[in-house]
Amino acid sequence: MPITTRRAVAADADELHDVAARTFGLACPPGTPQSDVDAFVAKHLSAQRFAAYLADGDRILLLAEDDGKPVGYAMLVSGPITDPDVRAVVPTGPSIELSKFYVLEDSHGSGAAGALMAATLQAAGGTGAALCWLGVNQRNARAAKFYAKHGFEVVGTKRFKVGEQWHDDHVRTRPL
Repeated sequence: MPITTRRAVAADADELHDVAARTFGLACPPGTPQSDVDAFVAKHLSAQRFAAYLADGDRILLLAEDDGKPVGYAMLVSGPITDPDVRAVVPTGPSIELSKFYVLEDSHGSGAAGALMAATLQAAGGTGAALCWLGVNQRNARAAKFYAKHGFEVVGTKRFKVGEQWHDDHVRTRPL
């Protein structure tokens, strides 16, 4: 069965948490303490948080599945940009944040990420936003290459806290 994508629903909260718990650490720079990764997952990526995200009208969550099993997810967030570093580099106008985009490590190279990105950009465009933006760790070369392949260009930097450590991210944008 091919990779499929769909909009996540309330019943997917536990599966989204499971994928998030298995993938978040992959995006962190080497040397990030596991305790910081675990604390971030507990605070921001629990099943309860996903239930709240799924109920939030300003968020769109998409799930990628391989043979019916979740292998990745994406989260888009509408609304005003609150981070001053991002506001300084993202043009004023209708935009949407690609807040989360993760695929299980054993699904890298399977086409799941490409299918999920296509569905994510289609959903982002459907909101009326003219631009999609994201933050990605500056040391995550795999993600940087993937986002560049999909038209996201570096426009600035911002900071991102995981546990007790601050990390440096690139801010990337892409027209929709």
